[in-house]
Amino acid sequence: MMPRPYIPECLAILLMLGASTAHAQEAEKPQGVVELFTSQGCSSCPPADKALETLAREGKVVALSYHVDYWNYLGWADTLASKDNTERQYAYARMFGRNGVYTPQAVLNGREHVNGADLSTIRQRIAAMPKEGNGLEVPVDIEVKNDELRIRVGPGEGKANIVIAYFERERTINIDKGENRGKTVNYWHAVTDMETIGMWEGKETNLVLPADMLKKKKKAGGCAVLLQRMKSADTPGAIVGATVLSGDKASR
Repeated sequence: MMPRPYIPECLAILLMLGASTAHAQEAEKPQGVVELFTSQGCSSCPPADKALETLAREGKVVALSYHVDYWNYLGWADTLASKDNTERQYAYARMFGRNGVYTPQAVLNGREHVNGADLSTIRQRIAAMPKEGNGLEVPVDIEVKNDELRIRVGPGEGKANIVIAYFERERTINIDKGENRGKTVNYWHAVTDMETIGMWEGKETNLVLPADMLKKKKKAGGCAVLLQRMKSADTPGAIVGATVLSGDKASR
């Protein structure tokens, strides 16, 4: 799913470039971003879904789950899937130079991919990437204050899209058809919508959205902000900054 272009709905967003006195509160910097591409119709995916849940509960990384729709023909239509999620995975495939896609796939910091069920490797790579110069080098903060959702992106080098991903915090699904027939699976941080809300050009950037944006998004239990470079207009690249807002903080 490629972030949608800046559309009229977003014109209500107040975009302020440069320094601002309304900085978001400092939060613990995430170690990295894990984007899991999964499906309720894939028999190999439940262990990866559990791994993503573990990461989401720990709160040390920005953990997002994208349910894809290309396994629906196996007998179970994924209740959390969308074509946008599938398109995002295919966009990553172009970036990686791959001819196809697979599940479960975990994309790390928008730079590399591994088996989404291999939690040990995910942890090892997320820990190693900053030392290799592939970490989250730009600070990103988010907070809810009064009736505002405040986002701050710190200074750095280069250009990137400021992307917001809305997700459902947790959902338990009873699967009665397909490869996972009879299983009950917990799904965490399933992305329901994603859009580009601004551009970052190396300078500190502050954005303010109405706090009720979260309420307007279908079943949104939180959101993540990704600072993502682009290989081309429709091909994503490295994620160089990120943060997440979930749970009771998102409902204030």
